[in-house]
Parts: sequence; C-alpha cells; structure tokens
Amino acid sequence: MLHFDKTPAASGEYWKDMRLPAQFLSGRAISMLSLVFALLTPLVVGQTADLDGLSVVAPSSVGISAERLGQMEQAIKAGDFQAVTSVLVARHGKLAYEHYFDSDGVDGLRNTRSATKTITGMLIGAAIDRRLIPSADARVLDYLQDKLPLENPDPRKSKITIEDFLTMSSLLECDDQNSFSRGNEERMYLVEDWAKFTLNLPIRGFPDWTTKPKDSPYGRSWSYCTAGPATLGVILERAVHQSVPEFSREALFAPLGITSVKWQFQPLGTAMTGGGLELRSRDLLKLGQLYLDGGVWNGHRILSAEWVEKSLRPHANAREDTDYGYLWWLQTFHSHARSLRSYGMYGTGGNKVLVFPDEALVVVITTTNYRIQGASALTDKLLNEYILEAAVPANAQ
Repeated sequence: MLHFDKTPAASGEYWKDMRLPAQFLSGRAISMLSLVFALLTPLVVGQTADLDGLSVVAPSSVGISAERLGQMEQAIKAGDFQAVTSVLVARHGKLAYEHYFDSDGVDGLRNTRSATKTITGMLIGAAIDRRLIPSADARVLDYLQDKLPLENPDPRKSKITIEDFLTMSSLLECDDQNSFSRGNEERMYLVEDWAKFTLNLPIRGFPDWTTKPKDSPYGRSWSYCTAGPATLGVILERAVHQSVPEFSREALFAPLGITSVKWQFQPLGTAMTGGGLELRSRDLLKLGQLYLDGGVWNGHRILSAEWVEKSLRPHANAREDTDYGYLWWLQTFHSHARSLRSYGMYGTGGNKVLVFPDEALVVVITTTNYRIQGASALTDKLLNEYILEAAVPANAQ
C-alpha cells in the first residue's frame, strides 16, 4: 500500500478488483492494458523493487493485511491520532507500507526529538568497534579533565562510565521527568557548557521510600536524563578526533545511504546527541532494520554483532513491561492475547521507531504531537489496533 501520490512504489493490488467493460477484452486491448499496467505498477504481489536501498513488496506478500492498513489511514486522516506525519512498515527486510500524511512527503526531515538519542549509542558502538574508545566501561572523566574542578565534589563521580550514561543510570541527580531535579534538561539549556553542567550535578540520594540501585532490577536505578547522552557527544568527539556529524557520516550514515541529515548544536559547538537530529522516515527505518539484522545492512557489516547484542540487552528497568538497553527502550506490547517483545527509539510526541524481532517487523511512526498529552500512548494505540493487528503472526505465515 505504497501510494502513487507520495512515492513511486505501488502494490499492484490497486488493479485486482477493477471491472472492465466487454469492449476492452479483445486480445489487442488486453495487451495494451497489460503494457499500461506494467508502466504504472512497478511492483506486483510476490515481486520486489528497489527503492532508496530498500526492497519494496506488497503487504500481502509478507503477511500484512492491506485492508487493515487502509482502515488505519482513514482513522489517521479523520484525526483519531492527532498529527501523525508518516507511517512505514517493513517485514523480513522489505518495505511493505509507506504513507505520508503531511505536505513534506518522502523527503521531509522528521524531528523525532529524543528518538535520536539511540543513534548516540550506535555512534559510541562504532567508536568502540574501531578501538577509539576501549569499552563502555571507560570512565567519563578520563575524557573531560578540562572540566575540573567540579561542583559537588564526590569520589564516586570519577567512577561514572559511558555505560552509566547509555543506560540512564548514573548516580548523578538528573531526572527530566521531575521538574524539581537539578539535572532536568530545561535547566541545562540555560547554560553554555552542557558537559560541565552534567558533571557538576550532585550525587543522587535514595531515601527509604525509594529503591536503591543494589535492590533494583539489573543493579541500576534508572531515571530519564538527557544530560548524559548530550555529554556523550563531547566525549565522542574527543575520542575519535572528529566532529559528531563527520564521524556519524563516515561510520553510520554513508554506509546506510543516508544523506539528508540535520543536526542541532550545543552552545559550545558539539552536535546535540541528546535528541533533535532530523532524518527522513525511510532512513529511520533503515536504522531499525540495521539492528534487526544484527548490525548488517545489505550484506555489509556496519556495527559489530557484539555491540548490537549488548545494546539490546536489558541493563535497567524503566517501568512496568519496559526495560532499558543502551539508549534503546525494551518494551513488551500486548496485542490480542499476544505478548510481543520489542526494542525502540522513542521521542516526544509519540515519535517511535519500533522493532519486533520475533515478527521480523520494523515500524516507523512520526508525528508532530509534541504538546499532546498522552501522545506516546496514542502511538501505542495506533500500533496495537492497526499495525500489529494487520500483521499475521510470523509462526502462522
């Protein structure tokens, strides 16, 4: 169900229910119609076409109901999900559905906010794969000695690792979901040096009514902290001796055929690795597919299998049914008596790139629902009621 009005790919099912008048049934007419259909319909059921480095198929060929996706389109256009801007679905590495609901279309750059935090984890992995960073256990202060001395000095600060920032579980008092937190991102945006802001934070306290790290799942106490991933950008530049945009282009984007990129920048010039990177929806899908395929894209290894596995391993518990990896959300969805594990890139407004490994499914949903209360739940509803319902279970195909 890729649409002629937005993309050159099409399913071929547009024509299956057409009824032709008798005068069109002559041999010559049928030949002419066949030629026309071949020209207008580059993709028919069971065949694949190449689109922007992606193989494209009809939904039905990979066990996805085109009818249910059509119903989803009508619900989105009716405003049931506020301002959804694009939906893409791939299965078995093939793009089966793509539709844009705004005027930007296929080449629109999507500001998925914090969904692109996950890309920071990918870049750290690329640096470790190249031995430019020894491991995720490398200590943060080893790269930031020029930020000393620090406010709120504490010997535990010297033990904070890159992994602590990747898993949102450093001991620094930083919680974007708590307006009283000293590390709340809104306070960071007011100052010039975001890395020093992060390191100056006090050590978090754990009163009796809170769960201490040693008593928490995976031995870590999780709190959502944009300052950590933002600081990882500074560390990355110092480790690889390149700017974040340069290194990302060389190590990740160019191998994936991603050329349209728009970074935001911190006041001191480092790219904002805590979110706000703008990419096309197709390119977001490529990133999800890269991890589904264990770090390989079109037969070429881009990230090590070891890094992908570590990234998708649970390291902290974020909430019920949701663990946290290396800047990946590890959520279990419940759809029609099925429990489906996933890993995803999440951002404000319900922007999500989701991978369902057991279903070989990658889903991109972009929105501009930034100020809509419950936007994330709204995206989950769209996913559960339409996309997951449209996808026949992999073991039943």
